[in-house]
Amino acid sequence: MHTPFLRLVTVAVLCGGVAGAQSVDDTQLKQVIIFGRHGVRTPLLTNTALNAFSALPFPQFPVSGVGTLTPNGRKNETLFGGYMRQRLTQEGLLTGNDAADSSFVYVRANDVPLIMQTAQAFAAGLLPVGNLKINAYTAPAIDPLFDPVDAGVAQLDEQMAVAAVNGRLGAGPQSLSSAYAPELALTRAILFNYPTTQTSPPAAPQGKVDVTALPITATAGNSTLPVNLGGLAALTAAIDPFFMEYADGLPMPEVGWGELTEAGVSQITRLYNLTLDLEFRTPYLARVQSSNLASHIVRSMVQSATGNGTGGALGSPSTKAVVLIGSNTNITGVAALFQLDWQMPTYPPDTAAPDGALVFELRQSQSSGEYIVRASYVSQTLDQLRNQTPVTLTDPPAIAPVFIPGCSTSNATFDCPLADLVRLARHVIDPDSIDIFN
Repeated sequence: MHTPFLRLVTVAVLCGGVAGAQSVDDTQLKQVIIFGRHGVRTPLLTNTALNAFSALPFPQFPVSGVGTLTPNGRKNETLFGGYMRQRLTQEGLLTGNDAADSSFVYVRANDVPLIMQTAQAFAAGLLPVGNLKINAYTAPAIDPLFDPVDAGVAQLDEQMAVAAVNGRLGAGPQSLSSAYAPELALTRAILFNYPTTQTSPPAAPQGKVDVTALPITATAGNSTLPVNLGGLAALTAAIDPFFMEYADGLPMPEVGWGELTEAGVSQITRLYNLTLDLEFRTPYLARVQSSNLASHIVRSMVQSATGNGTGGALGSPSTKAVVLIGSNTNITGVAALFQLDWQMPTYPPDTAAPDGALVFELRQSQSSGEYIVRASYVSQTLDQLRNQTPVTLTDPPAIAPVFIPGCSTSNATFDCPLADLVRLARHVIDPDSIDIFN
């Protein structure tokens, strides 16, 4: 059922006033939405498939299967949940009584083993004895929050999708080869085991596929990757293990066969992020694929502010914490819809890191009664993941305040009046790509 986005006169009343650049923060946290990515996992291809791209065999992870949450990935997710427990308890949103707090926490995850296990690990850190329920659509049902196209909520025009991506590439997809020449050169040297300083790169080993030389295209794709990027898709699959090898704590001789440092992993990740950018940050694709999720996020904050049950909101009016666990594609799409950017230590710009989360805080000024939204991106650094470093209030993960264009004020935390966010959401969200169901 498609409906126009919310028209909320009550919010305008509750949010009267202007969010100025206050010298003293007199706001109280009323609700938090933690929109996170799954934890560190095994590669998405088998080693047999990956070995076709490399001179040396890829290392084995400590757990079998493709796209499987690793033991260290689970531990890091629980550590992250524990940090959020400390933070929300300090803010007074949680009490420390897990049994009581669990009634005010809503958790939703995409029904994929990797993501469900991540949600369970996060919940184990957030409320260790709270026995939180993980809400999910059980397969074969498809969750319209995380996959609105396959769920039939949103309709993707394949020709428009291809045109939108090609329109961003100017001279054509192959122009990416020159724009990302340093990353491609580093990737080829790592995969084919020769020094990056070698002035005359060798030919590809016999029987191996040089993924850095495959033609990049932009043609019709599928519901998972709406545009077929040709060789860029194979390249992304080939380099995906490097990030996970480092983050999961594999011995350094097994991270890019001993040739990749943290900086090298970060540089190669730019190629991975390029695929996400084209597939999910392209404005047309973000509008179709992410409007429903964005709509539910905004509706949930409106429901909390008004105290009235709202169609399409997550949880109930009394819900204090909403936890959404999906993939980096989901986070990238919502960020694109609102033009959100962040820069975290050890990562390329706008990386949706494993365990990381886009956080929306609904806060209320104690002097004016105004509701504001404060956005941030929170994630463990690569080394915090690698070392399974406990993150606490005194030794926190990386945190970056996020500016919301068309809404944020100029204060240090980029506060956005809730009424302005509702107006912005009505502008950027596609009313034909949303529903008001949970």
